[in-house]
Amino acid sequence: MTNPTAAMLVIGDEILSGRTRDSNLHFLAQALTRKGINLAEARVVADDPAAITAAVRALSEAHDHVFTSGGIGPTHDDITAECIAKAFGVAISVRDDARAILQAHYDRSGQELNQARLRMARIPDGAALIDNPVSAAPGFSLGNVHVMAGVPAVFEAMVASVLATLTGGAPLVSQSWRVMRGEGEVATALTAFAEAHPDLSIGSYPFYKDGVYGTNLVLRGPDPAAVDAAMVRLAALFPQK
Repeated sequence: MTNPTAAMLVIGDEILSGRTRDSNLHFLAQALTRKGINLAEARVVADDPAAITAAVRALSEAHDHVFTSGGIGPTHDDITAECIAKAFGVAISVRDDARAILQAHYDRSGQELNQARLRMARIPDGAALIDNPVSAAPGFSLGNVHVMAGVPAVFEAMVASVLATLTGGAPLVSQSWRVMRGEGEVATALTAFAEAHPDLSIGSYPFYKDGVYGTNLVLRGPDPAAVDAAMVRLAALFPQK
C-alpha cells in the first residue's frame, strides 16, 4: 500500500522577507515521516489572498493532506481563514464554539475579548476545530486542509492534535553511510545501485571537512529489512578508507 501524501503551505510576508526563519516545515516533515505520511511538496506564499487561495486549491487537489501555517491571528494581515473559505466556496463567520473557547481563555487571564481577538473565532462553514492547548485560539480542518498558527510552539501542538486523527502508512526508516569521497567519485556506482533498488529512496549529500570532500549516502524506505540488506550492499560497494 502506498503511503498517503501531504503538502505544506507556509504563509507570510515575514518568511519571504527573511525577518522570520521558518522551523515548522522541518518539524512537520519529521512528524509525518514517523506517521507514515510522505511530505511531497512545500510552498511559501505571501500574505496575498489570490496566491493563498490558488495554492490551497492546487495542493488540496494534488495531495491527501495539506498543512498550512501562519495567518490566523488577530491582525489585519491574518487572512488565511477567509482564503481557505474562498478556496472551498463556503461562508465564514465568527462561530459560537470558537468564541466560547476564546472567551474562557481571556476571562481566565483577565483580558477583554475585543474585536481584534474575536477575529480568531472566524471559522469557515463545515470546518472542524483543531485544539490549541498553548494559546487557546483554535485552528481548523476543512476537507483535507489543516489550518494552523505560525508560532512554532502552537503549530507543533496543533500538528499533534491533527496527526492523532489521521491514518498513516508504513513509517519510513533511514540509514546513512559516510564515505570520504566527493559526489563525482561515487555518482556512477550510486546510480547503478539506485536502479537496482527501486523500492528505496537513495540520496547523496556532500560535505567538506578538514580539507577533504565527502558524501553522506542515505537510504530510506518503509521496510526495515530491505533497508538493512541494502545498507550491507552499499557498505561493500563503498568501503570506508
